Amino acid sequence: MMGLQGSVGILHCGDSVLRTSLPALATRGRRSFCSPLCSMGGSNRNSNVIKVVVNGVGSELGKAAVLAIHKARGMELAGALDSKFQGQDAGEVAGLEESLEIPILNDIVMVLGSLSQGTSLGVFVDLDDPAGVYENVRQATAFGLKSVVGVPGLDIDAVGALSSFCDKASTGCIVAPSLSIGTVLLQQAAAAAAFHYNHVEIIESQQGLSEYPSQQATQLASSLSGLGQIYNDGNGSNEFLARGAVVGDGVRIHSMALPGLVSSTDVRFAGPGETLSIRHDVTDVKALMPGLILAIRRVVRLKSLVYGLEKIL
Repeated sequence: MMGLQGSVGILHCGDSVLRTSLPALATRGRRSFCSPLCSMGGSNRNSNVIKVVVNGVGSELGKAAVLAIHKARGMELAGALDSKFQGQDAGEVAGLEESLEIPILNDIVMVLGSLSQGTSLGVFVDLDDPAGVYENVRQATAFGLKSVVGVPGLDIDAVGALSSFCDKASTGCIVAPSLSIGTVLLQQAAAAAAFHYNHVEIIESQQGLSEYPSQQATQLASSLSGLGQIYNDGNGSNEFLARGAVVGDGVRIHSMALPGLVSSTDVRFAGPGETLSIRHDVTDVKALMPGLILAIRRVVRLKSLVYGLEKIL
């Protein structure tokens, strides 16, 4: 994410000096991106508007983020980063009919530096590679921006390092393994039900699932543990693989990863003579956008790291 390919030129716009990719600008033909980049540091800026830079705009999640931020009140897209679609307009790549005049670039320092000249409310949203999260948040902090990390798969050590950094820098950061508000509500409902049932199993399905069980299902099982219940008669044996993985206080998880599956989490409780099923399905990445917009609004007030979307609901 860090290196800008090709030669580098200098644009002089008023008092601003911006570095940009010559090949990227050349591909735009009739359009010039000098004006919108320079407007980040202009005198007409609205200090109440949250300026947002999104890293990973080429993914389906990133495209949805561009659309959601563009439509949200009180915020605007001010920068777009990705290793793909370089030089193309972020709005057009996301499917907007009109151009946003925001070129997709691959130079995080240039984009963040341009933004920091013109706003007191800036947020960096990282939806890209877990391996680059720490360095990206460090760069965003150096330019005065708060960060929202919506990258699944961050291990506990990476989160701990980020937390220590944010504490020392007194900067806000929200790390949300899931941006789905529905997922958080499912966790809360399951935790309430757990006090009344001694048997519980989780069935998850997701296309392209790469870890079994998923981080999300493991986190859900962990949230049901430590509540004073030992589930499923305390049978934590992994002798029979078909019985699923055991996490926490005996919670079993069954994972399915077939092409075409809807992303689904089903928590099933059982007691004498009854069963209770709490299920949440996600059919489109648009379902994650209310959580992302909420995180962007909340993070500007923080001075430390918050882990999990549930902490800000």
